[in-house]
Amino acid sequence: MAPVAATGRPGAGAFRGARPRGLEVGALATGALLVVASWWLIPTFPNYDAYFHLVWGRELLEGRAPTFEAYAAPTQHPLYLAVAALLALLGTGADRALVLLTMLCLVALTWTTFRLARALFGAWAALLAALFVGSSFAFVLYALRAYVDVPFLALVIGAAAWEVEATRREGGTGGRLGPMALLATAGLLRPEAWVLAGLYALLSLPGRPNRRRAVLLALAAAPPLLWAAIDLAVTGDPLHSLNATSDLAEELNRPRGLAEVPGAFVTFMADVARPPVALAGVLGIGLAVARLGWRPLVVPLGLAAAGLVTFLGTGVAGLSILPRYLTVPVIALCLFAGYAVAGFTTLPAGHPWRRRWGRAAAGAAVLGLAFLVWKLPSFARLEQELAFVRGIQQDHATMMAIPRVRAAAACGPISFPNYRLVPETRWRLGLPPAAVAARSDARPERGVAVFFVGRRALERYGFADGASPATNAPEPGFSRLARRGASWPTPPAPQLDHPRAEAQRVVERAG
Repeated sequence: MAPVAATGRPGAGAFRGARPRGLEVGALATGALLVVASWWLIPTFPNYDAYFHLVWGRELLEGRAPTFEAYAAPTQHPLYLAVAALLALLGTGADRALVLLTMLCLVALTWTTFRLARALFGAWAALLAALFVGSSFAFVLYALRAYVDVPFLALVIGAAAWEVEATRREGGTGGRLGPMALLATAGLLRPEAWVLAGLYALLSLPGRPNRRRAVLLALAAAPPLLWAAIDLAVTGDPLHSLNATSDLAEELNRPRGLAEVPGAFVTFMADVARPPVALAGVLGIGLAVARLGWRPLVVPLGLAAAGLVTFLGTGVAGLSILPRYLTVPVIALCLFAGYAVAGFTTLPAGHPWRRRWGRAAAGAAVLGLAFLVWKLPSFARLEQELAFVRGIQQDHATMMAIPRVRAAAACGPISFPNYRLVPETRWRLGLPPAAVAARSDARPERGVAVFFVGRRALERYGFADGASPATNAPEPGFSRLARRGASWPTPPAPQLDHPRAEAQRVVERAG
């Protein structure tokens, strides 16, 4: 994020001074209450990375070093690790508490998007930008599965909104400790914030007292240094997060490398933002620069540019090319998409652009609604995804609670075809690393082995990138112990090589 200058052009500061605080607070409170009600009525559960952070948090509470070097362990995020450690005090309910936290962070992200867009483009564009972000299938799913990205984005967009609003209210550009502190905090969740914090600090240095310069630089440098210090203390390698992430991407055969960046960029931006919003965002950039000039747009343009540089950096560093790495530029596109559709409302009544722009916006709105109707099945897929995960969770909890299964686990580790249910099992049962295994890493000779059939269960939990499908077939010497049928609809299961793997889910132990 970079400093922004106020402008005297018509429309740039439209709606300044008109701040319906009561309505804004009421909408925010209503959103939070709806989220809490949804969380209570429709249980959802964290993703793989979040469960690992809960396991690590509990290890810290027990006075043990977190197992960052476990097989297929994700990248650790220092602030998320601290939050997980605090939530671990709640016991096994901490996973649901973490989901509630990220769902509330989605409300905060939607609100900060509104605040930023309102300061830039006026209230109507802000409402649309907030709607585009808050209704994004990707962002909703990230919140419901407790991805670290949602709180990270809420902090980054909060810092941007703080900077733009303060500039318009107080004058001056950059150098504020509030936005810098938020960016530094975000830098303990995802490394992308390091670029934003560094850019903000450097552009804020001219004309500042030496003491303020020192504080800004210290805040920018603190997140990567603290991250490296934690890696060094736990693993002996200050670059463990970078090295392990690159190695894991290679092991799992994920798209990586500079050659994958151009195609992935276009695909991911369209998927996360949705094609009409992405197209409107590109058009909105042109309209905003033509109408307002580039100086009042330094912050949203800086967000987009820094996000693109970071995404390019993941390719250069050999890291996985994932849609989550483009979330910051996606939000910038949502800001400009709001302006493309509603920016005409900031023009004077007699302005020659207003009527033509309004008509074009109405046409775009009709096309957008048609696209939304066409994509309504996406929301059904979201419910199917959540129901599928709930079914897996219920079967998993029921299976692990069977006395014979718990007794058999005394003979050896509980093993799964691959890494995907390992941290969750460790979390739910409070087991040490050696008590839960992935057969894609090593095949235990004794203990409890879990298998899957059913196309969707196989694709998600039976098979995994970089793992042999043979890990989902029983080894000789194991006998049937228990089975649990899936509680979600699933297509017919594909044939497996082993004749005894006929149940939805089979648990076996050494004979």
